[in-house]
Amino acid sequence: MWLATYEHEIEFNLAASEGPRWTLNEILSLASEAERQRFLNHTLVYSRPAGAEGLRAAIADMQDVNVDTVQVVTGASEALVILMWLAADAGANVVLPQPGYPPFSALPESLGIETLYYALRKENDFRIDLEEIKQLSDRNTKLILINSPHNPTGATISDAELESLHEFTASREIQLVSDEVFHPIYHGQATRSASRLPHATVIHDFSKAFSLSGVRTGWMIEHDSKRRERYWNARTYFSISNNTAGEMLAETAMRHRNIVLGRTQETATQNLRQLAAFMSEHRETLGWIPPRGGMTAFPWLVSGENSRAFCQAAAEQSILLVPGDCFDAPSHLRLGFAALTNRFPEALERLAELVQSWSAANTKKRRPENRPPFTAITTG
Repeated sequence: MWLATYEHEIEFNLAASEGPRWTLNEILSLASEAERQRFLNHTLVYSRPAGAEGLRAAIADMQDVNVDTVQVVTGASEALVILMWLAADAGANVVLPQPGYPPFSALPESLGIETLYYALRKENDFRIDLEEIKQLSDRNTKLILINSPHNPTGATISDAELESLHEFTASREIQLVSDEVFHPIYHGQATRSASRLPHATVIHDFSKAFSLSGVRTGWMIEHDSKRRERYWNARTYFSISNNTAGEMLAETAMRHRNIVLGRTQETATQNLRQLAAFMSEHRETLGWIPPRGGMTAFPWLVSGENSRAFCQAAAEQSILLVPGDCFDAPSHLRLGFAALTNRFPEALERLAELVQSWSAANTKKRRPENRPPFTAITTG
């Protein structure tokens, strides 16, 4: 609701979790003439339940898996709906990250599933605590969800941590779900997709790393054939099939992923460098932990106050941020740094003006007012 209020008319969208935008014409320019004609003249009917064969093959190539493991869905959001809907047995619980993408918790709560949370703490650089996750799990746990690179913190899970968690969940027949919508955008040590692990379920889409949210297309990697059959059946109650035009555009982007993902990585890397300098300059007002992946950071007000008033003031200056209370972390705010390209420095300049005025106002508030003049008292 916060984003919907502002994002379509704001001048500087620093709330966005996507990368640089693409036009339809730019994506079609990557295709051959035959592919463009196929797109313009294809019949608008239901697509295959598992997704278009060409798109599935392109996804399988990226993920280095058998094409049979690929299920195309209407964005990662539909994947979450399917997984939570199938987990909604009496007495079931799911283990989720906190903070986390709001639908992670909203979906199971709406279905009456108990939600248990493991914390990503800034004192620990937002890293997961494997022991905490294991201790939360019990015989009623249907799935454990991880998100790497993480929204909103930009934290990542190492290959060793992921393999340890995979071994734990497999031994207890708990579904391990890896949300990888920001993969493979990294700022330092890259990590491998969970698609290589036989008992893990991967969800991904074209909205974040590919920055094509308008195609509303995502996918699941599932090695378990019985689970894949359940996903197909569940879809008949939701979207039935995918957007055929979106699938064709997604296939073009996937087959030219070096160009599409390269643009996201280049923009994110360049803008993160500028953001780091900005955060260093304003460290008395804003604290942060540099993200290790993705396109979002999760700074906080050093004062510890709720950031919503700050984000509201930013919106009034036509700068959009996300208040931390949207993630149950009130002093934090989410800042997206890859959606803007050549105007990112200008956005930071305007944000700097707000930070400086905010800092000055807070300093004035903390200074005692109407203090009586000091009078030395002597004795003897």
